[in-house]
Amino acid sequence: MAKKPFYLIGIDEVGRPNGRASPYQYIIGIDEAGRAARYGQPRPNFIIGIDEAGRGPLAGPVVVAGVLIATRGKRHVARQLYGIRDSKKLSAKKREEWFRKLTSNSKIEWAVAKVWPKVIDRINITNATNLGVRRVYKKLKLNKVASRLGSKNKNFIVRACPVRNSISNGACREHTLLDGGLKLPSHISFESIIKGDEKIPIISAASIIAKVIRDRLMIRLHKKYPKYRFDIHKGYGTKLHRKLLKKFGRSEIHRKSFRFS
Repeated sequence: MAKKPFYLIGIDEVGRPNGRASPYQYIIGIDEAGRAARYGQPRPNFIIGIDEAGRGPLAGPVVVAGVLIATRGKRHVARQLYGIRDSKKLSAKKREEWFRKLTSNSKIEWAVAKVWPKVIDRINITNATNLGVRRVYKKLKLNKVASRLGSKNKNFIVRACPVRNSISNGACREHTLLDGGLKLPSHISFESIIKGDEKIPIISAASIIAKVIRDRLMIRLHKKYPKYRFDIHKGYGTKLHRKLLKKFGRSEIHRKSFRFS
């Protein structure tokens, strides 16, 4: 009998299914039974969620964000993530509220990577996005953040991970959940989940961070390139943006490999 995938949608606050939806169910992307060992796999100590913003725009970088939480003491995080939604389904105001909530939470570690148009044009958007995924994962590697997570709150009793691959160390085992077609190298424990930003709260959290940071960046770039009105469309291929492109041509932050006509 084939082994059941052991990271599907989430667990409740006590690590076992309760047969009904609760504020603590589907919080971080561990299997619904909360017992990965039953499938012949050790349960991770940490869960990472990764998503991107800006894959499709005609201008600006693709921004990848990652969120890491410990599977111990997750009740507080469950409460914090309850009600979170995919960034695309939130207003700008709500995204900013969630961003402040997520980035100020001492039990959440997060990181961001930006891949700019020159790289996108050279290696294509898919490879550029996955480059961002690898950079974010590297920033969140447990040998760099576990001790800091432990120092932020006494409930996080974790040992600093060795420099070697953290997955091979029982105290530092992690599993990464990616949205859609995002990928990591095969030696890393990860799973790509279709519409993960809608299904998995920790991926939703990453999507919000990526979206807010990218939107803020495009607003700053508007000051440098005011005639393109990046403050309005954030680089996406709207009618206004295409009209301005036809009038002024591409700027240095436009993606030359993307067609706009």
